[in-house]
Amino acid sequence: MTGIVKKIEPRTSRAQNLLENQVGNELTVSQQYLAAAVWYDQRDLPRLASYFYRHAVKKRNDAMRIVQYMLDNNIEVEIPGVPAVCNDFSDPRELIALALEQERNVTEEVTTLSRAVREEGDYLGEQFMRWFLTEQVEEVSEMTTMLNVMDRSQGNMFDMEDYLKRDPVGDSRNESMAPSVAGGKL
Repeated sequence: MTGIVKKIEPRTSRAQNLLENQVGNELTVSQQYLAAAVWYDQRDLPRLASYFYRHAVKKRNDAMRIVQYMLDNNIEVEIPGVPAVCNDFSDPRELIALALEQERNVTEEVTTLSRAVREEGDYLGEQFMRWFLTEQVEEVSEMTTMLNVMDRSQGNMFDMEDYLKRDPVGDSRNESMAPSVAGGKL
């Protein structure tokens, strides 16, 4: 008895290779956010820790959205390793500044990927990437706000904790239009 075998296509285009790279990029940011969350948690700053724990999961889910897209389109998937992340920080502001820098980098990467799918005439890929572009505008805006609030608090971490208690940044997003997450959303 023979079964139905789904043929997996090897990556053949620049956009497909960039998709796989982006899985690694998102997982790296996820790991960095996890390190930030632990750093805040060790200093008894529960709201900042929770914020970064949630964002670590969110970035992991973004990586898995790309994996699901590749699976749905019979594109070969290899999960790349992630480089070591920073665990030593001199002050609480440094973590948020790093997070903003990372979100700006992810925005550049997503823009490059979007450009590649457009240049290849991949209309399905272009539609898929639209959600990530919108998401990155929100992510950069959110981290910019966090850094501005941190600066206005002049290092008073209780003010930051209070801000996150009053205004749970990033919690109100509607993800109903988000692409599916491989293995299910965490």
